[in-house]
Amino acid sequence: MKRILVPVLLIFLVLNSLYPYSAYAHTNNSEGFSTINVKDKTLDYELKLDLEELGHALNKVTNEKELINHKVLQKYINSHIKLYADSELVEGSVLETDIEMIKERPFAGINLVYKIGHKPEKLVVEYNMFMDDSDPSHANYATIKMDGKQQEKVLTFESREVEIGEISFLQNVKQFLILGLVHIFTGYDHIMFVISLLFGAKTIRHILSLVTAFTVAHSITLALATFDIVHLPSRFVESAIALSIIYVALINIFNQDSKHQPWLAFAFGLIHGFGFAGILSEMKLDTGHLAASLLSFNLGIEIGQLLIVCLAFPLILWIKKLTLRPIKWVIPGTSAAILALGLVWFIQRAF
Repeated sequence: MKRILVPVLLIFLVLNSLYPYSAYAHTNNSEGFSTINVKDKTLDYELKLDLEELGHALNKVTNEKELINHKVLQKYINSHIKLYADSELVEGSVLETDIEMIKERPFAGINLVYKIGHKPEKLVVEYNMFMDDSDPSHANYATIKMDGKQQEKVLTFESREVEIGEISFLQNVKQFLILGLVHIFTGYDHIMFVISLLFGAKTIRHILSLVTAFTVAHSITLALATFDIVHLPSRFVESAIALSIIYVALINIFNQDSKHQPWLAFAFGLIHGFGFAGILSEMKLDTGHLAASLLSFNLGIEIGQLLIVCLAFPLILWIKKLTLRPIKWVIPGTSAAILALGLVWFIQRAF
């Protein structure tokens, strides 16, 4: 029976499309059962859902041309059940499905695995199956097992979250420090902006003033966004970041002797800070370590930024001192390439 869930769901979807007001439409007071077992680097989730209610819910996210399969089921579950391991969102993969009878009703048995990469100290589950789109009276009886501890809770429309464990201070600092480093080294738009600033820097003292202004500015808006004091639409922020790259690149191309001012770095740093905060908005930050999380993340960004400056600025100074004519085109040519990237990013993000 392990592979009959998908065809059974297809039958429910067909019946729903042919007879939308039939007994197969959906059930009130539907139930679900969650058994979550946290292992070293993985998490096993045994999810059982009322089969008729699941068929009705999936009917709203599929159409006649799209057949139900594991990927559709997996996407639906991941969009309605959020699991945070040590604040980081992780997504599950459907391993197998089954049909079983519980209280004389058919239930879909779905086994999922979540690959975490490390043994988590804290797990938070946000459960939203059916509650907002088909059955507000749905209830799920959840059991979480981790490190010999067990947490149980009935998840309902009014109470959708369950957590177990507590992340340590050192683990929290380490995690967000690494996250900041990874974010700056994979944030190519931020790297391009910093390098563009370096092209207009004249001395070490000058570059220190630029980096300091940029750091202070993005630290301010990173904190404002993380504490939910100021919120800007992500499309606006990402488009503005692309515009900042375009603006500085244009200066570097048409006025190669220009000296970038700290106020310029500060002004655009405010925008980049909201961009840095984007990744934190996708996480479930521990309120007990919120200040430490923010400080560690920002410190990781600064360390990464400092490494970029230490590697790139000496090379830029060396290139500027060379007298060979072809070398004179290296910085304008690189600025033109950065300008092109900025234009591509702006078009992708704004439209």
